Amino acid sequence: MISNGHITITDPVFIKKEKYNAFERFFLKYINDERDLPFIKLSILLLLIFPPLALWLYIDFNWWVAAIYLFLNWAIFLGPFILMLHNTSHRSLFKHKYKVFNNIIPWVIGPFFGESPETYFAHHIAMHHPENNMEEDLSTTMPYRRDSVRGFTLYFLEFFFTTIGQLGNYLWRKNRKPIMWKMIIGELSYIGMCVGLSFVNFEATLVTLILPLFFARLMMMAGNWAQHAFVDASSPGNPYRNSITCINTPYNKKSWNDGYHISHHERANRHWTQHPQELLDKIDTYIKEEAIVFQKIDFTTVWLFLMLKRYNWLAKHYVQLDPNNIKTKEEIIALLKQRTQPIKNREYVTAKVLAS
Repeated sequence: MISNGHITITDPVFIKKEKYNAFERFFLKYINDERDLPFIKLSILLLLIFPPLALWLYIDFNWWVAAIYLFLNWAIFLGPFILMLHNTSHRSLFKHKYKVFNNIIPWVIGPFFGESPETYFAHHIAMHHPENNMEEDLSTTMPYRRDSVRGFTLYFLEFFFTTIGQLGNYLWRKNRKPIMWKMIIGELSYIGMCVGLSFVNFEATLVTLILPLFFARLMMMAGNWAQHAFVDASSPGNPYRNSITCINTPYNKKSWNDGYHISHHERANRHWTQHPQELLDKIDTYIKEEAIVFQKIDFTTVWLFLMLKRYNWLAKHYVQLDPNNIKTKEEIIALLKQRTQPIKNREYVTAKVLAS
């Protein structure tokens, strides 16, 4: 727990251990940062759970086992895995000498969670962060009304059916061809597994590869939608004004402080344990930029409240950053509604249909 006297944050921060056990000492020789030991523990746990369950489904398919598989995958481990993938994409887990082991998370574990190898890296690291939700960002939320079910549906369908082709074209134009080829190989490998294993056992392939792909991409787009839902049209490239932060939520403890999206876009390789302190250290900037911070809710909840147009619920979780300028509920709702309107800059040329 850390505090500046006005705001108290209960999200995880790094506390150095006085003594590591034998397991931890072994892996500390191979990884770049001791703060990332939890990723080693999670990776081992996932390898102990999902490959055996998947093998069981292929050998003797049972819908009860399939239900357990999907429950563990979607409800328990999807968030922690994707955010582990996210953090290790920004900051390599293993030292350069052992860099081959960095392939375990995207290539070995990733497919069990619907993550085609290399696609996440190509989209998030090579495209999303450089473009920062602006015009060339293939996942930009700007042209949509961000409290619209129809808007989100169009957004998701375009991502699901067209983004791989668009991303390949983007990477080619930006001369990031090695990343493009890795993405293509990873995507084709995943498709090949889906097709080939469907002949072995279609029901098992549906549960272990096809449904996870759909669900993971749906949840990632819902998350990105919420992360970039409240954009200031006067400064859409400003991370304090095009992203949000969610604090003091169980999600941050489970998913490596993913709620701190402003901090993450302000400095993409900031370690996940540093986000809470960064918020307190730069609170004057957050106040000046009128950054939007919520507490006790996560991005999925923000997305759901927007789909329901429940601005009053969002206002209840809005964090008053400035103790000298307390907003009324009506002022908070007005600010949030203003930030969800479609944005079409003079430079913005697009064929997207704006949600009404």
